[in-house]
Amino acid sequence: MKPMLVALGRWSATLCLFALAVIAALSIWNRYERHPWTRDGRVRADVVRVASDQGGLVTQVRVHDNQRVSAGQLLLVLDQPRFAAALEKADARVRSAQATLALARRESTRDIALGNLVAVETREQNAARVDTEVAGLAQAQAERNVALLNLQRTEVRATADGIVTNLDLHPGDFLQPGAQAMALVATGSLRIEGYFEETKLNCITEGDPATARLMGDARDLHGQVESIAAGIADDQRSSTHNLLPAVAPTYQWVRLAQRIPVRIQLDDVPPDTRLIIGRSASVTVTPSLQGNCK
Repeated sequence: MKPMLVALGRWSATLCLFALAVIAALSIWNRYERHPWTRDGRVRADVVRVASDQGGLVTQVRVHDNQRVSAGQLLLVLDQPRFAAALEKADARVRSAQATLALARRESTRDIALGNLVAVETREQNAARVDTEVAGLAQAQAERNVALLNLQRTEVRATADGIVTNLDLHPGDFLQPGAQAMALVATGSLRIEGYFEETKLNCITEGDPATARLMGDARDLHGQVESIAAGIADDQRSSTHNLLPAVAPTYQWVRLAQRIPVRIQLDDVPPDTRLIIGRSASVTVTPSLQGNCK
């Protein structure tokens, strides 16, 4: 009797362990199928490529690497004396054009006052000269506006709140027009993008709750699905010299699901969380419409 009880106990323990394993496997499978998740997530943000449309000698660098800045804050100053001299030259041209216009108007007024004592041709020439000088004054004023704009743009300011990074600029460096001086990470655009398999897209819709966990951080970050990427690069296709598509051959028995970026907007991120662009994250989406998951 005792050996039978021992065997029955062993069978019961085995069945219990098997049942627990089945329940755990079904739970994991249900989570995998019903709750799309991926360990292939990244912290992303918009990066402003700070540059100036003016070239010149860098005279001041008002920030340091990895510094937080506010929109409108001064970042660097280029060679202002050169552009200030250009503005003074433009001001001088405006004053000269104003004086020339005033003289032309006085001569035209005098011709009108003298009436028939002045030849018709002379009156017409002086009237045309007034119009010419008006146009010349407008041109001089436009050139002054450009010179003033160039002077103002020697002060490069932040266009958004963010963090300065990749700063390798010093006073005395020469900055070419349009050359990137530094990168500005717009902190207001920080987000997480999860790269989900295309087979899971039926389970994901805009507005679904999402949970992300950064690698090395045990806390969960909550948010929602903001959008799904409209397209990814097709690495199986390229163009040839005759514009016909060249499609790489694939094996029918090996088909890997493509990864589609899904943007996650985060809510109430703890202030001590280091959202660094490129940092890895695991992302789980809780579908609001379970019926779509097939």
